[in-house]
Amino acid sequence: MTASPVVAWAARRSGSKEAPRPNIVIIMSDDMGYSDIGCYGGEINTPTLDSLAAGGLRFTQFYNTARCCPTRACLLTGLYPHQAGVGHMMADRGQDGYRGDLNRNCVTIAEVLKTAGYSAYASGKWHVTKKTQPKGPEDKYNWPLQRGFDRYYGTITGAGSFWDPSTLVRDNKMITPPSDPEYQPGEPYYYTDAISDNAARFVREHDRSEPFFMYVAYTAAHWPMHARERDAELSPAPASWSDIEDKRWEAACMEVYAAMIDSMDQGIGRIVKALKDRDMFDDTLILFLQDNGGCAESGGRGDKPSPRAEKPTLEPLAPEAQHYFGSVPKQTRDGWPVRRGHVMPRPADTY
Repeated sequence: MTASPVVAWAARRSGSKEAPRPNIVIIMSDDMGYSDIGCYGGEINTPTLDSLAAGGLRFTQFYNTARCCPTRACLLTGLYPHQAGVGHMMADRGQDGYRGDLNRNCVTIAEVLKTAGYSAYASGKWHVTKKTQPKGPEDKYNWPLQRGFDRYYGTITGAGSFWDPSTLVRDNKMITPPSDPEYQPGEPYYYTDAISDNAARFVREHDRSEPFFMYVAYTAAHWPMHARERDAELSPAPASWSDIEDKRWEAACMEVYAAMIDSMDQGIGRIVKALKDRDMFDDTLILFLQDNGGCAESGGRGDKPSPRAEKPTLEPLAPEAQHYFGSVPKQTRDGWPVRRGHVMPRPADTY
């Protein structure tokens, strides 16, 4: 397991004897180091996330599965990823815990909240099914609309171009950026912006007579390193480093990586604005988290030894802390640990 922090923010209107059921927004970034955003000491400009953190709670011990799709399966179902059928990546390894598909022994957070009267929306990366190129409707059994969501915009697969993402879907229909009549931005298409804009649209078009749950799963800052030039210019790399061989390449990577996170923060700002414009911000619980921390892949920098289990990136949990996972996690700034599988059942415990 690797540590991944959570920014959890909530506000509640006062003056009523019984508070309404809050809206719930879970936002996930991809392959981003926890210290890359401003509220955790990073140098990248993230005013939206910093503001949410200042008004909410910053987690200091938050454990995920250290892998992309297992974390998503865990988050969506509240189970260990092996229990949900996604113990590794999107390939069937011949064992029930490693089918690369959500199994029928689990329900998603959207399916659960639907029984409580919630609408459910998703925008962004799905990555919990191997059926990325369906031959017919029967292959979409694990797509978002078949797992409890009312509306969906995003990619079924794990990663790809930010300019022309593969497996792009609106609801249950495969689309491409040029062929989508519902989203034609006034500038060249950029997937991070598309995720943000469609999420904000779902907020604007939501029927306020019922609460909603929204899952916003960015592919930033996963490879490939793609960003708008104007955003990259906001984070110029230092002029030189004495120990770096390819300074130009590394500087460009740093600029683009920072721009990808900057673009995501700007998009989260548009989602927050949509909530405020509809007077729903104070009735909304917002959680921001990462899928697995910073990318450990070489990314063109040459082969490096893989981390070994006997040399964990974090020290194992102390025995006196391990028992805590059997109870409802109540995170404090003092740092009781929380696991990703506890996110799904637990928003209900906040109201």
